[in-house]
Formats: sequence, structure tokens, C-alpha cells
Amino acid sequence: MSSYLFILKSELPAAICSLLGVENTGTAWYENGKLLLVIITVFVVLPLSLLPKIGFLGYTSGISFIFILYFTVVVVVKKWSIPCPLPQNGTRLRGPFEVSNSSASDCTPKLFVVSVKSAYAIPTMAFSFLCHTAILPIYCELQRPSKSKMQNVSNIGIGLSFLLYFISALFGYLTFYGRVKSELLLGYDYYLLGDIMVMTVRVAILLSVLLTVPLIHFPARKALILLLFGGRSFCWRIHIISTLIILSVVLMLAIFVPDIRAVFGIV
Repeated sequence: MSSYLFILKSELPAAICSLLGVENTGTAWYENGKLLLVIITVFVVLPLSLLPKIGFLGYTSGISFIFILYFTVVVVVKKWSIPCPLPQNGTRLRGPFEVSNSSASDCTPKLFVVSVKSAYAIPTMAFSFLCHTAILPIYCELQRPSKSKMQNVSNIGIGLSFLLYFISALFGYLTFYGRVKSELLLGYDYYLLGDIMVMTVRVAILLSVLLTVPLIHFPARKALILLLFGGRSFCWRIHIISTLIILSVVLMLAIFVPDIRAVFGIV
């Protein structure tokens, strides 16, 4: 959950500034990622996380999937909007005659690259399939649960997630090659300043991340309650306290960790 909140902290101020058409000077309140993170956690994430049943979160999950699908489409389309070799550092695309800071060899895709950053690849890939944590709670709330039905749902869900992640990662790499940033959207904002599709996909991906946090929180809270209180009947006091504790911990982690790769590396 902290990784999702970290994305909101780093991307939301830039998204708001892009929509407003102003530079990010760091003086306005909406340019403070930590403040925005606290606000959306209190007024959006917390109310959704307090829901006692996971069924309603299925609607928010479906909306999130649509946003991710839109993000993937934009990544594919923008592959042909950014030339390679990439423009000179410190410049943005304004015309066809930008000076390049790299050679044509930098535009050749490599099948496998080993570097210090490769250590973050495995935990990042593992975090891409967090949907498995919600399988048991979803199964328990089905009207007529069966192993075969749940297996089909899991296969379809994980398969679609893998397909979208793979396509967006592939075309993101084929766009920037060795200059891919740890947050892919920041690269598009650098070279395609003011692009409508980039601005809308930034908002879409943030909404997707925002709506996904309560879904991941649900099994974490359920596991904590079962671990501490066993098969005790539902109690609103325990439900609310455990929700506040979990959200507080992940919120603090998202606020004070400087880089998203550190979140993946620690966990």
C-alpha cells in the first residue's frame, strides 16, 4: 500500500499543475505532495477502507482497470511521438530539429541489461501481482463459491494484469530505452509538456492507484484481525482501530521514504 501512496505523493502535484497550466514552484498548497497525500487518505482512502465487505470495492477495482487500460493505450500511442535519439537534456520537443544527446546505437533495444538498478526489478515485478492477496476474501463472499470458478477468475484477472503491465513496460522501454525514469510518466512530462493525452492519463493513473489502495488494505486488515482476535465476531471498534493503525503506518512510510525503489527494496 505504501508504494501506491508514494506514487500519489510524487505524481499528484505535477498532475494538478499540468491541469492548471502553471509551473510547479513548490509554494502553493496543492504542490505539496505530503499534504495532498494526507488529505486524500483521510477523505477518500479511509472511508473506502472502512467498508466491512469487499463486494463494493469490486466496482472501484473495475474502474481502476479501465484507467490502467487507458494508460497502456497512451503509452503505446506515444511511442511514435518521441523521436530517438532523444532530444538534448533540458529541452522539450518543440520542432523536428532538436539536437540529440545520444547516438543511434542508444535506440537499439537490448534483450537483457544488468546493472545496479536490476536489483529492484524482481520486487517491482512481484508487487505487480498484489491482486492475489484479495483472492480468499473474495472467495468467502461469493454466493456459490467453488474452486473451479475462483481459479478461472484468478487466471483471467492475473492474465489481464500481466498483459497490460507487459505492454506498457515494453513500449515504455522502446520509447526511452536506457533513459527510462523510475516513474515512467515523468519521462513523458519532460518531453511532451502540455500534451493533453499525457495530462489525462496522469489523472487516470492516479485515480486508479487511489481506488486500488482500499482493495489492498482489506485483506491486510482481515489478516491482522484474524491473527490477533481469531474467529471473534465482527466488532466495529476493532474494525476501525485496525484500519487506522494500518493506514497510519503505510502513510508514514509513504511520506518519509524518498524514492519508490526504496519501498520495493525494503519490503
